Amino acid sequence: MDRKQVTGWIAAYEHAWRTPETEVLGTIFTAQASYLQGPYREPVVGLPAIARMWEDERDGPGEVFQMTSEVVAVEGDTAVARVEVRYGDPVDQEYRDLWIMRFAEDGRCRSFEEWPFWPTEPSTARPAGS
Repeated sequence: MDRKQVTGWIAAYEHAWRTPETEVLGTIFTAQASYLQGPYREPVVGLPAIARMWEDERDGPGEVFQMTSEVVAVEGDTAVARVEVRYGDPVDQEYRDLWIMRFAEDGRCRSFEEWPFWPTEPSTARPAGS
């Protein structure tokens, strides 16, 4: 993988999120892909499970959001990107995210891990004032 391919994959991911049917997921994820929604979450494994998770997580393909991304690093089959998503118009939810993606030889993602951060959530394990 190179930066251009990873940038294209991220665009395809956004397109898939905006697509009504989840069958398009097979174009960006391998059949047994692993999708980790946070560093301490249980992975969602396989296209049917990822499709169910997407339908549960999104408001639908018409969901209003803006997404920007920057590829931070690419080495071999692994890439890291910084992603920012703002939901609504006006914006009522936003987060910044690091994505770690491992790709199969055909360019589809075989392992996806995200580390999301919200502006209202603490960034430390210790509560403020402790």
